[in-house]
Amino acid sequence: MSAADETRARDAIVSVAASLFTRGLTHGSTGNISQRLADGGWLMTPTGSSLGTLDPARLSRLDAQGRHIAGDAPTKESVLHTVMYDRRPETGAVVHLHSTYAVAVSCLHGLDPANVLPPITAYAVMRVGALALAPYFPPGDAALATAVAALASRHHAILLANHGPVVAGRTLTAAADAIEELEETARLHLLLRGHAINPLTPAQVAEVQRRFPV
Repeated sequence: MSAADETRARDAIVSVAASLFTRGLTHGSTGNISQRLADGGWLMTPTGSSLGTLDPARLSRLDAQGRHIAGDAPTKESVLHTVMYDRRPETGAVVHLHSTYAVAVSCLHGLDPANVLPPITAYAVMRVGALALAPYFPPGDAALATAVAALASRHHAILLANHGPVVAGRTLTAAADAIEELEETARLHLLLRGHAINPLTPAQVAEVQRRFPV
């Protein structure tokens, strides 16, 4: 890929990251973003970095085999990203956050691991789809990557128990939009707990999926 293309990719990651941070979808040095490059490698946010203050020149550069070749050391959760790309070849970007409402949902007892959130809105169905739950493992643990890998071919959005969401998209914008929709759906779900709700019916979900495939 050209140097100009990579510069644009770096700038896009920094812009999306700053937007997520400024609007409170991540905090401190939590969360990480990656984007696939035309040569098969990736750009990834560095370990210990804040999404609010990224330097585009210091983003981690990985080759097509996942080896760190330039920039600061990548996030310790890089394995979450690489398994999503491996299991979903169409993926162009991955976003992982510790967003408040999604993390809160991930700590609830009795979740359905095949689909954590009910289909509250059409946009949740369109952008998130069935949200799978991966069991808890420490951040960066190889067992966490194995658990995500087992789900990723069927789910582009996965909630990590007691941790947060990871979402793959064809583009960086698509991945960011989906994880924001996930966070909003989690917020609605918590607001509605204790109330009788009318989620979309299976027929309504199927119709949304027919019109707007995830």
